[in-house]
Amino acid sequence: MPSTENVQNTHISEKVRELHGSLIDIVTLMNQPQRDEAMVREAGIALDRALFPLLVGIERRGPIGIVDLAAGVGRDYTTVSRQVAKLESLGLAERRQSAADRRVNEAVVTPKGKAMTDKIDAARERIALTVFASWDQGEINDLVRLMRKFADAMGEEAGSPPAE
Repeated sequence: MPSTENVQNTHISEKVRELHGSLIDIVTLMNQPQRDEAMVREAGIALDRALFPLLVGIERRGPIGIVDLAAGVGRDYTTVSRQVAKLESLGLAERRQSAADRRVNEAVVTPKGKAMTDKIDAARERIALTVFASWDQGEINDLVRLMRKFADAMGEEAGSPPAE
């Protein structure tokens, strides 16, 4: 009896390449400077484009170490540290020593920063409503469920705990 394992592996290999291509397309789109500018405009806020992903990252993942924040946005630690200082000067974030490890500096969002990310979330939702206008609820639910499952599995593979 012939093995179906090779057929299945070939199919998975093809799908992994297709998935990787989709992820590259998504990351490319998400990293376009004009997308952040459009989101800032839609949210009706005044925030430098370079600070936008940092503020959102701090709010979503904070308190977060500056090194981890830098890794998450693919920037140098020293650059992110300066940008977090700028967020701090704007009253949007605060830096403090980690309670768990005093050697680690971490960033947390302030109430003013949270109010700004709430406006960003509302803008993101308005934009998403147009993106998903032709999708049925089941497709949206499946996408969200499977993306979370994929992200958690990737995190486990990399030794990171799953997101909450």
